[in-house]
Amino acid sequence: MFSRPFISWSVAGSSILALAAAGGLAARTSALSTVAAEAATVREGTIVELAQQAGAFKTLLAAAEAAGLVEALAGPGPLTVFAPTDDAFAALGHKAMADLLKPENRGRLRAILKYHVVPARVPAAAAVKLSAAPTLNGQRAALRVENGQLFVDQARVIKTDQLANNGVVHVIDRVLLPVERDLAEQAKRNHFGTLVAAAKAAGLVPALQGEEPLTVFAPTDEAFARLGDATIQRLLKPENRETLAAILKYHVVAGRVFADDAVAAGSAETLAGERVRVGLADGVLRVNDATITRTDVGARNGVIHVIDRVLLPESVRARLGTPDAGTGPRGLILTAIDRGVPLFNNGQPEACAAIYEVTALNLLALPEGALPGPARTALADALRAAREQSQAGERAWTLRRGLDAALATLPM
Repeated sequence: MFSRPFISWSVAGSSILALAAAGGLAARTSALSTVAAEAATVREGTIVELAQQAGAFKTLLAAAEAAGLVEALAGPGPLTVFAPTDDAFAALGHKAMADLLKPENRGRLRAILKYHVVPARVPAAAAVKLSAAPTLNGQRAALRVENGQLFVDQARVIKTDQLANNGVVHVIDRVLLPVERDLAEQAKRNHFGTLVAAAKAAGLVPALQGEEPLTVFAPTDEAFARLGDATIQRLLKPENRETLAAILKYHVVAGRVFADDAVAAGSAETLAGERVRVGLADGVLRVNDATITRTDVGARNGVIHVIDRVLLPESVRARLGTPDAGTGPRGLILTAIDRGVPLFNNGQPEACAAIYEVTALNLLALPEGALPGPARTALADALRAAREQSQAGERAWTLRRGLDAALATLPM
């Protein structure tokens, strides 16, 4: 798991814990700024009693009863409920609602209702300053203000700050539906063909379909292609199943870790037993030597961050050896990266930067026709910028970006 201090915030005078619990249900909350909310009268009753008195939430209450969540909503909280009206539920259609209320669909109903609940007191004055809110479902619901109107996902908030003694209710005009596809289904849907094939070969698909939440740093097909056909084919052989499994587990962290949490943590323990580093460099989010090109792709049982390079743990590098980089400028760059990354990850940024710098200088020393002009420009700019930086880590990142930019101009 990512290591992170236990923190609390204050919103409208109420203490909010980063790991909030309600009726035995727990979920991680995101950082909220201290916001001075307008004073409002707190009613004596709970959220459940408030909904009963309002008379417009009969379907919500019936669904909560069927899902076994009434006790949680009547518990001490604090909670924030985005409450769909009866009309909002009716818009789903009679058949859809009848199916949801069947005993065999209780798990799905619970997941949907928990997606409407934030384990913290979030008044409207705080909600309008957020881009997302963590729910008891584990997924985040998106928040936005459009033309002065607050939206949660695609639902419009039609009434705010209905205060109960255990939280706050915001009335919405549409039922919120969380992502119901699991990590394996999301990988297929987002065209991670090689990753899915590798997970099948390693016997890891059941874990991606399970109930325990996971965070996956998912290499694209292009990222796997950079390993070379020979290496990929070798990894997919039955006798190399353990090695392949170790590589894939190095891309997976237990728990649901969103991008902002990853940056704050700085590193994570993977299922392979080795840590990966996560950080920002000039606004670019990286995990080890890979760039994270897309963040927070939600799934029923976790979250996916898309990366442009396959991560190789040290234990596997020794067994697998350096992938065949070939010869010429492309081979020099890939070899430098493969040598530099382990040094950087092991706390030796100066040595990593030195390898990158020597490689850049050697490339620039090649005859004019051996290196394209854009590659020369990228390398020269990187060397110039690196020499102005005093921190070894920043020099390494700057030179690495120059090598990546040069590599992108070279033929495969």
